[in-house]
Amino acid sequence: MVPGGMLACLGKDSSRGGYTAVSSLTEAIREQLMANSEEYQRLCQEHARYAAQLAQLAAKPYLTEQEQIEEVRLKKLKLRVKDQMEILVHQARVA
Repeated sequence: MVPGGMLACLGKDSSRGGYTAVSSLTEAIREQLMANSEEYQRLCQEHARYAAQLAQLAAKPYLTEQEQIEEVRLKKLKLRVKDQMEILVHQARVA
């Protein structure tokens, strides 16, 4: 079983109650990577951590200037990690 915060790593989005538009092949590759790749698992955990931190900031009615800077920083880090995860998916697809 996959922890809730890591559903996005498998192409699932719990906030929308289902799957995002991901091919079944890509979904299968992500599930395989999640089961067998420590690097993919680490990246997925990191992505989930950034998402949780962003959710905490989003829950605030007002962000200070420092919090706004932190929000931008976290979004960039989250995107970088997502890109790294997609590279692994692509490499597995062509392998």
